[in-house]
Amino acid sequence: MLALLSRRFGDLDLADESVQDALVEAAKVWPVRGVPDNPAAWLLTVARNKAIDRIRRAASARRRAREAAPDLVALQEGGDDTDDRFVDDDGGEMPDDQLRLVLLCCHPALDRDAQIALTLRMVGGLTTPEIAAAFLVPEATLAQRIVRAKRKIRDAGIPLSIPAALDSRVDAVLSILYLVFNEGYLSRADARSVRVDLIDESIRLTERFAELLPDHPEVEGLLALELFHRSRVATRLDLAGELVLLEDQDRSRWDIDTIRRANAVLHRAMRRMDPGPFQVQAIIAGHHANARTAADTDWSAISTLYRQLGAMTDSPVVRLNHAVAVAMADGPRAGLGLLGQLDGLDRYHLFHATRGELLARSGDGEAARLAFLRAAELTENPAERNHLARRLNELAG
Repeated sequence: MLALLSRRFGDLDLADESVQDALVEAAKVWPVRGVPDNPAAWLLTVARNKAIDRIRRAASARRRAREAAPDLVALQEGGDDTDDRFVDDDGGEMPDDQLRLVLLCCHPALDRDAQIALTLRMVGGLTTPEIAAAFLVPEATLAQRIVRAKRKIRDAGIPLSIPAALDSRVDAVLSILYLVFNEGYLSRADARSVRVDLIDESIRLTERFAELLPDHPEVEGLLALELFHRSRVATRLDLAGELVLLEDQDRSRWDIDTIRRANAVLHRAMRRMDPGPFQVQAIIAGHHANARTAADTDWSAISTLYRQLGAMTDSPVVRLNHAVAVAMADGPRAGLGLLGQLDGLDRYHLFHATRGELLARSGDGEAARLAFLRAAELTENPAERNHLARRLNELAG
């Protein structure tokens, strides 16, 4: 609905407010009158009418202002008396309204953090707390970032149109799609823990983006990465909803067809001889996906790849993953040595969970217990909390 209304009215903020109005209306009306036969059509119609009402109210207020202070209004509006917000379908080549909306939110006029945060909110449907967790920033900071981005789009009159040069927005779009995928892969706030809807939506949009840029190796790298992870979604949780670590997953239940497809996409990307971060991450995921047992995993190769990825991205999370790979290849104390060199992850629950695991494996149970407790304080995901509680019980037993 948000994508359709944004395209029709050419105003992202208007569309967002109108969709929220429609949802509020549904919450009031449906319990009394019942759910309509076509809920989506009902919501879209109400949201469209709410948008029209907002435009009419704004136009009426401007007319009253012109009557009271015509000179002042003329100076503010630059003499433009029109307010036609309706935008017809331009029949362009964009294959998907949601992807069109992604590209709007990735406009170069917005800074990178604003692009990603706005699109996660508008297209991915993530809540402000979920996005703040993805950014490792306070919720209030993230909320202000989104508000400022929407205001800038409105004030600058940025159109919902197909950019002439898609290459300028590739990095932001790929980052957005992968963050949406990650929120689905292990949700920070959803009771289901794994949200297949977000996973599959991210893959679908990545596929559409690959159709627009068929020769871009990083787009193919992201698609391969998502497919590798998608192949083992069914084994992420056990029947009780508990998190299952990669080394303990039942690999016979992994989706072999999806792994083969990911291998083919990654091979096509690598033939272009233009490596990038998503391709390296896909190679790492491919090592895991193609290892038929946990013992078959080539942790030395994965450690090397994470070192290369760290040089590309300078990301503390990548360095954390590198420490894990080193620990798996050379022992927990080697990994702990690298963890001790990391900065900026004190509020990242996986840093403390990883540290706790390596401490436990190195025989320091008390330090491991404190690290697991700190990780539990920082995560809101129920599956992760249950896993940490189980590890604490194992240490106590």
